Amino acid sequence: MTAFKGSIASMTARRVLFFALLAVSFVGLGALMTVTLSPGGYTPLDLFILACFLITLPWTIIGFWNAVIGLLVMRLAKNPVDAVCPIEHGNADRRLTSSTALLSCVRNEDAASLEANLSAMVAQLIRADEARHFTLYVLSDTDMNDIALQEQQMTARLTERFAGQMEVIYRRRSNNRGFKAGNIEDFCDRWGDRHDFALVLDADSYMSAEAITGLVRRMEANPKVGILQSLVVGLPTDSAFARVFQFGMRLGMRSYTIGSAWWQGDCGPYWGHNAILRIQPFKEHCRLPELPGKGPLSGTILSHDQVEAVLMRRAGFEVRVLPLETGSYEANPPHLLEFIRRDLRWCQGNLQYRRLLGLPGLKPISRAQLVLAILMFLGSPAWIGFMTAAAILGMVTDYMPYRADTGAALFFTVLTMVFAPKLATVADVLARKDLRRAFGGPVRVLLSVGAEIVYAAMLAPIMAVAHTLFMGGLLFGKSIGWGAQARGVQRLPVLLTLQKLWPQTLFGLAGLAWLSGQDLALVWPVIPVAIGPLLATIIAIGTSTPTLGRIAVRSTLWRIPEETTPPEELQALHLPALTKGTAPMATQSDLGQGDAKPVEA
Repeated sequence: MTAFKGSIASMTARRVLFFALLAVSFVGLGALMTVTLSPGGYTPLDLFILACFLITLPWTIIGFWNAVIGLLVMRLAKNPVDAVCPIEHGNADRRLTSSTALLSCVRNEDAASLEANLSAMVAQLIRADEARHFTLYVLSDTDMNDIALQEQQMTARLTERFAGQMEVIYRRRSNNRGFKAGNIEDFCDRWGDRHDFALVLDADSYMSAEAITGLVRRMEANPKVGILQSLVVGLPTDSAFARVFQFGMRLGMRSYTIGSAWWQGDCGPYWGHNAILRIQPFKEHCRLPELPGKGPLSGTILSHDQVEAVLMRRAGFEVRVLPLETGSYEANPPHLLEFIRRDLRWCQGNLQYRRLLGLPGLKPISRAQLVLAILMFLGSPAWIGFMTAAAILGMVTDYMPYRADTGAALFFTVLTMVFAPKLATVADVLARKDLRRAFGGPVRVLLSVGAEIVYAAMLAPIMAVAHTLFMGGLLFGKSIGWGAQARGVQRLPVLLTLQKLWPQTLFGLAGLAWLSGQDLALVWPVIPVAIGPLLATIIAIGTSTPTLGRIAVRSTLWRIPEETTPPEELQALHLPALTKGTAPMATQSDLGQGDAKPVEA
């Protein structure tokens, strides 16, 4: 009991410290911007710029301090994972004693790729002699009959292949009420009482047997953990867009996740897949409410996962993230248009959270998480407003409206904070011989990071324009819905891409016109803000082509550890990035070191 009280006191102290750092940073940066805008006094346009700037700050500051804390934990803690996720591991030498449902949630997906993933996962569990503790459920919300037929045929093949070793159940809903959350809710009502846990998988999810059984053992050993989220990393890919994007995510994710877990503790995140749930409390306490009213922010909650996490925590169960980069994978969007579409669904879902802030009994951290999830997307129109108003202010005044000294200090401070999660992980990678080798050597790492930072700087305004226009459309009833996701590498059609990205192009043209009238010695750092949107169509089409994807793979830039030493669990997937044209262009020395039971709902 004393240790338990001590852990509560320690977590409270961490949270107080974190929010103190957040408040001090917010006030400090706000004051610096206020001073920067001081020449000529404060006009309404100045105050608008300041307000927009303040709205963009929370996520910038949180990312920075998560990165700093994460780096300190990675470098100073004997075991960084145990330092931020102090739960029992379970005994790896003992057989599992529980029953776990593997939930493959699909909607209009490619059955061949789904079958490859599921077959490999089941086969690994059989080889580990743990398959009898699992049942595979293919939970379909597919609304296209030809794809549904392929799913049924796939399930029949899985049933025949694994007969007597793992039960396989297929269920297709005729009405996909509640989307993915409703799909899982339907499973809980039908079969939830048969199992202790459910491992939620998306159609592109892939997990090793060791990762799966590791999650189960931790759930068996920690009865108060309601949701345990694994750290998901991108599969090796031959998509040029996804390759650069997931390299940046891989660098930013580790320091960020460890840092956030340090202060979030038992109020951790749930990302909706590659995570294990304790079924009974999930069934009893995590049913999502239907939001009353009309319009796109009412009805079914699209971003269901974080809401389920706060409801699980409200019920007295812990929600933890396990920041281990082993055995838990997903496929990232293969091109820019799919990446935008996915983000807009999250945008609509996160904005729905404003209706949930008053839910009774939520933990303070849980409420803060909902607020921050809303601010994540409100930052985009605020950033667009800030950049536009700042440009206008410079054109309508006959004096220099900004202080150059504090303005430069503010710009480079914010820029450092934005890229801090990636830079923190890079520092840890370069400090460790094993990680330097895994990522392809220090020179390759630095070249890849430099290119990725420029790439990210160009993508950021493209995404901000998309978010801003979409949120404007929400006011007029526009909605994103929940459609099938693009998975394969295929060149985007030119006309479709132009149709989707012309607003970004106009924004880029306006930015370029403004830059042409400025002293480039003063405005060069913001050139990517104009160039990225201006080239949005070219970037989208170019990075979607298989040819550029193959070139990116062969360059060995943006390499992830799974490409340097492919783990055994990935061999069965025959990934193009690991099997075709992967001979490096430079050497390490060059670069410096059951039964199927169809059920119609």
